[in-house]
Amino acid sequence: RKMGIKTVAVYSEAYEESPHLQEADEAYLIGPPSPRESYLRGDTIIRTALDCKADAVHPGYGFLSEDHEFALACRERGLVFIGPGPETIEAMGKKIQARATMAAHGIPVVKGSGVLESAEQATAAAEEIGYPVLLKASGGGGGIGMEVVDAPERIEKSFEKCRSRAGASFGDETVYMEKYLASPRHVEIQIVADRSGNVWHLGERDCSVQRRHQKVIEESPSPAVTKEIRARMGEDAVRAASVIQYDSVGTVEMLMDEEKNTYFLEMNTRIQVEHGVTELRTGTD
Repeated sequence: RKMGIKTVAVYSEAYEESPHLQEADEAYLIGPPSPRESYLRGDTIIRTALDCKADAVHPGYGFLSEDHEFALACRERGLVFIGPGPETIEAMGKKIQARATMAAHGIPVVKGSGVLESAEQATAAAEEIGYPVLLKASGGGGGIGMEVVDAPERIEKSFEKCRSRAGASFGDETVYMEKYLASPRHVEIQIVADRSGNVWHLGERDCSVQRRHQKVIEESPSPAVTKEIRARMGEDAVRAASVIQYDSVGTVEMLMDEEKNTYFLEMNTRIQVEHGVTELRTGTD
């Protein structure tokens, strides 16, 4: 509104009284309360955007914000997707591929495996990596389906459980393994990049206070990050964004072990819920 740009809000029946509807110039109902029938219906959102002659779609920080097929569909229909390109979203969405890309460019990653097709492969990988290990969904996030395994006899059951939850939650049963770090710091670096190859970082947020792998508190600056570590992590995060030619706002998530070694964990190719913490700290919108 300050820039003279008209805005259009979409909403489900569950949010008919939402404050943002009053702020927008136009608002359109896109479905019933269930997200699967409203906010996850990319076709409905795109049709609404075209019907009201919108130029661009802002995906927010949930639902379709990291769906490369939705970003591609926007492009194909002539809509600007406010975020990175679908190719970048897809490249970072698969954790195994993302780890391999970073490792190939000298960015440290936690010791781990490739795709695990069976419990037997998982057992062999665990022997090589060393217990305890962490089974993870390649296409997932938010800690969903992760299984910590500390002994060989628990591998088979944990592998099947992880794969089952990955398929049910993300539509992708691909599972891999990492060395389990018992008491790591979970630190994320805010990235801002333009389309001329420039990448900046805006410092870190510490989200180590978690429950069931879900973040509870964001703290910035991190009480565990020194000036030297901040510089190193920032450099790695900028390099991570540069090697995939990132051109939007995003977050590089990292782990820091008790010896202060830092590792690339994943990249969120979207604005995060927690970005407000960085905005408050830096004054950068």
